Amino acid sequence: MGEYIIYYRDKIVGGIYDDRLLVKPVSSALALMPNASYELPYQGAREMLLVDNVDSREFLTRLFDAMYDELPAPKKKMQ
Repeated sequence: MGEYIIYYRDKIVGGIYDDRLLVKPVSSALALMPNASYELPYQGAREMLLVDNVDSREFLTRLFDAMYDELPAPKKKMQ
């Protein structure tokens, strides 16, 4: 497969697909990246936002912090 899912404080914010960091298109991500392009992580998936500023730890922390409240809670594991 070669892709990686990215979790932030137990919630999925996005992933790395074909050397691209893509995040879920929630409103806070759109506010921080108004010119971000929508891209497909893989065939048949929903579009996600391409993050260009991947070298800035400060930006990524601010982005993930902003997105956190809008992301769905993790699914409970079946026992």
